[in-house]
Amino acid sequence: MLKIEKILVLGMGKVGSLVATLLSDQFEVVGADVNKPHYDHEVDYKTISLDVSNEDEFTKVLKNFDAVVSALPYFLNKEVARIACALDKHYFDLTEDVETTNYIRDLANSANAVMIPQCGLAPGYIGILGFDMTTEYDKVRDIELRVGALPRYPNGLLAYSFTWSSYGVLNEYIKDSEVIHNGVRKMVPSLEGIEYISIEGQEFEAFSTSGGLGTLCETFEGKVDTLNYKTMRYPGHGKLMRFLMYELIMKEDMETLERVLTQAKPPVEEDVVYVYAVVEGWKKDKIARSEYWKAFYTKNIKGHKWRAISWTTAAAIAATVEMVADGQLPHKGFVKQEDIPFDEFLKTKSGSLYVD
Repeated sequence: MLKIEKILVLGMGKVGSLVATLLSDQFEVVGADVNKPHYDHEVDYKTISLDVSNEDEFTKVLKNFDAVVSALPYFLNKEVARIACALDKHYFDLTEDVETTNYIRDLANSANAVMIPQCGLAPGYIGILGFDMTTEYDKVRDIELRVGALPRYPNGLLAYSFTWSSYGVLNEYIKDSEVIHNGVRKMVPSLEGIEYISIEGQEFEAFSTSGGLGTLCETFEGKVDTLNYKTMRYPGHGKLMRFLMYELIMKEDMETLERVLTQAKPPVEEDVVYVYAVVEGWKKDKIARSEYWKAFYTKNIKGHKWRAISWTTAAAIAATVEMVADGQLPHKGFVKQEDIPFDEFLKTKSGSLYVD
């Protein structure tokens, strides 16, 4: 069994730096980015400058660690995973990109260490939660999972703020979404299937986006009538994004669209993450419905205020690392998010942030 004592965390943005902070309580952690990061608060780990696109340099550094955690943009993860697999290093990431996940899954077939992508909020936490909700049922009919990372005090027509990777958001908006509909596993366009949700007087819209289900469609194929994931936004957002991407054909120039939106909608300090899940099915021959709803707000961790999207994402991947290190999850091969026991996940030091 390959132990985990020394961890390399890649990408020292808001999420990556908090991942390193959480893990530094139990492991020897080094944070790495292209430019050595500077913080407005003290950190409990060492930081280095490292360009992961320099294969020789990255390989040399990674040889000194037991595991690598990537908080990098999704398009950098394939090479990181390939090198980690070649060196027999445990690998974890936050990717929502389906193609990247499939690539990593293929690597895992011959890996001597564990490879767990999609360890964030969605995919990640929502899949662990959703699967756990189904275990109470003898037969499941419908699973509907919703997550929204939003400004707490929205303004403007988009009513949005890019509090996490703008590349990741746009990738979710343009790639097709996998669902199970009428018992059939299929792909549907993102930004479609708009529905309206009213919870405690607050109105939301939700629409299909790519990657949020992780491997759940594979797990539940042939077992449910409906399974889907949708992103929650304030009403009107989806229509405007479809206008930008398809009517103005900005999907042909994603770099420009990313730059414009990032400049127009920078991160806010006060954000909120909404998680909503519904499962319907039968318990002892009686139809039943279970619902989960929770709003997560900014949180003070080690004397520093963290955005809701930052800590809910960072806590999920840190908790997964803890579970592998403690032997609660396999130490080899590919692990699906739905393979992670929700109760045990919440008992980890990082997972307990969701219940504090």
